[in-house]
Amino acid sequence: MEATEKNYACNSSEFRRSELSDTELEIVGQPYSISVLKVGYCLSEQDGSFRADGTITLLTGPRTILVDTGGPWDRDFLVKRLKDKRLDPGDISLVVGTHGHSDHVGNLGLFPGATIVVGCDISEGDRYLPNQLSEGQPYPIDEHVSIVPTPGHTGRDVSLLVKGTTMGTVLVAGDLFERCTDDDSWRELSENPAVQEASRQEALRTSDVIIPGHGLPFRIHMEEVDGRSG
Repeated sequence: MEATEKNYACNSSEFRRSELSDTELEIVGQPYSISVLKVGYCLSEQDGSFRADGTITLLTGPRTILVDTGGPWDRDFLVKRLKDKRLDPGDISLVVGTHGHSDHVGNLGLFPGATIVVGCDISEGDRYLPNQLSEGQPYPIDEHVSIVPTPGHTGRDVSLLVKGTTMGTVLVAGDLFERCTDDDSWRELSENPAVQEASRQEALRTSDVIIPGHGLPFRIHMEEVDGRSG
């Protein structure tokens, strides 16, 4: 697949995005490696409806973490993809649903033994854990992985920030970004575009790679507006 690039200005710096190919869905890291099990999509239909499914991402390392589970129609697909990785649903210790839409959390029932995060709620079975995600504070999993609040698409969206990969810091971002070249199309589905824009700019400043909710992962390149590399 041909890579795409787009430039986005932010204050004195410019962020250039370059989409990874569909052969670059495995990101090796230490101690965590990342596998995009399914690339999400969002396609308009002629009758005004659209077809959509969310990206499904797996982290393997000290903990086995799944970010978004796809829609209920993905159940058999997800079990098979985990099996391809020599995993059963019971091997997943943490499931992060970036927000509560059905194409992102449709298979939570596969993981009753995992810690479940949906937006700003964190639960172990029927026990809900205190956190400050809704107040804008990250929730660390360990020194390499943390859940970070990224509101806007909905008021309680979160993303997973992963440090120490061969591509740098990776943000598994849910629908904070639809895809690499989403331009302003994300605004149509945003509950609060101004808040989401602020979350997006913070993500661009702090990430080397972003895995969006409905497209291929993409790299972030920061350059000075006057042409000097940053």
